[in-house]
Amino acid sequence: MFENVLNWIYDILWGPIMIYGILLVGLVFSIMTRFVQIRKIKEMFILMFKGQKSEAGISSFQALTVALSGRVGTGNIIGTASAIAFGGPGAVFWMWLIAFIGASTAYVESTLAQIYKTKKAGIYRGGPAYYIEKGTGQRWFGIVFAIAAILAMAILMPGVQSNAIASAMDNAFNIQPWVTGLITIILLAFIIIGGVKRIANTAQIIVPFMALAYLLVALIVIIINITEVPAVFGLIFRSAFNLDATFGGMLGAAISWGVKRGIYSNEAGQGTGPHAAAAAEVSHPTKQGLVQAASIYIDTLLVCSATALMILFMGTYNTNVNNADGELIVEHVPGHNYTEFTQLAITNALPGLNNFGSTFVALALFFFAFTTLMAYYYIAETNVAYLFSGKTEGIVTWILKFALLASAFYGAVRTSDLAWLLGDIGLGLMVWTNVIGIIILAKPAFIALKDYEEQRRAGKDPVFDPIKLGIKNADFWVERNKQNH
Repeated sequence: MFENVLNWIYDILWGPIMIYGILLVGLVFSIMTRFVQIRKIKEMFILMFKGQKSEAGISSFQALTVALSGRVGTGNIIGTASAIAFGGPGAVFWMWLIAFIGASTAYVESTLAQIYKTKKAGIYRGGPAYYIEKGTGQRWFGIVFAIAAILAMAILMPGVQSNAIASAMDNAFNIQPWVTGLITIILLAFIIIGGVKRIANTAQIIVPFMALAYLLVALIVIIINITEVPAVFGLIFRSAFNLDATFGGMLGAAISWGVKRGIYSNEAGQGTGPHAAAAAEVSHPTKQGLVQAASIYIDTLLVCSATALMILFMGTYNTNVNNADGELIVEHVPGHNYTEFTQLAITNALPGLNNFGSTFVALALFFFAFTTLMAYYYIAETNVAYLFSGKTEGIVTWILKFALLASAFYGAVRTSDLAWLLGDIGLGLMVWTNVIGIIILAKPAFIALKDYEEQRRAGKDPVFDPIKLGIKNADFWVERNKQNH
């Protein structure tokens, strides 16, 4: 009965309106920004390494790594594998497309987070709840997002990450899930008790190291199978457009699963990235908007593609027909453990390294998922700070810590299907609320981009002045400019 209710909620949240609506919103934002994700791609990567942290904020690079902590997680390994399992190889193309289009959405939401950020208790705070309230003047709307974010980040979604860690460790090292869960929450408790600065300092070390290590292994697998590159890319494009005999009739499933898992992985439009974006110390909101747009490319076009290509090169996947019987039209590996798709691919590609694939993917999943749990806590804490103040905020923040740790431990020992179902529901709640908000509020992000480009053409280091641009309720920037003058 309980799972039937959850499936009903899931079907509402992830129906055709969501799937095609998010593509349409990203396309509109791409047009309105004149495809900023292409025009400014060089600048995106330069800005990553500019800007210094301050007492109140973190550097652009730290904000990027905190955002990537949330973006680079189980979606890159298990999510990509499950997209291939339910949508066929063509789902990979639709993941690429949602990343390309979603980069403009990431720009808009992260720029809005900077425009409408605030300074509370000496720390920069911001995100969808903040910009929804300030942009629309409707606090109740911001409260809806804040509650959805806290439920999703602290209760519904941690289980997906910890379950992936436990499953991979069990498969690679025969470690009982409860042991993995206990170790995970002990380490996590140490990080989150230190607050945003400790989270940022940890993320800037772990995220680049693990992402580069994962991409290096993928590159080795690709080089070993370099002659298969045309065939694999051909398979992806043919099945993406229903032109492959084996995967014929799966166009709808390819689009649906590619978009769902693409959004789950890169989080464009989800409303998670803006929380870290708001914490960055920058002179103009567009700077951090561009950095966060680049994070979408890093997540999907690099890390997700690495997973997909390894699996497809080595043929270590199954694909289901989308029917009640769950019939398999491709069955290359036993069972339905999506983590094993990648583990087997690396092991088969490097047979002389004694089951290296299982060990490496287990460690990669641990670091990816662990840093995602850190990001989840930061996002939930930011929304608690939006809803509460004073002693009440402190008490609720401690309750939040225990709730997230309990959810992460429970997720490590429960079934994977239920973990993903709850995670998808949590994600859906946030996406719906945030996307409606940014559709209403997108104009200031477009104005900020135009202002930034005009100042750059004039040879200036852009500085944001909301009064000059006619943007209301950007109180932080108004006060900052007064102090600077």
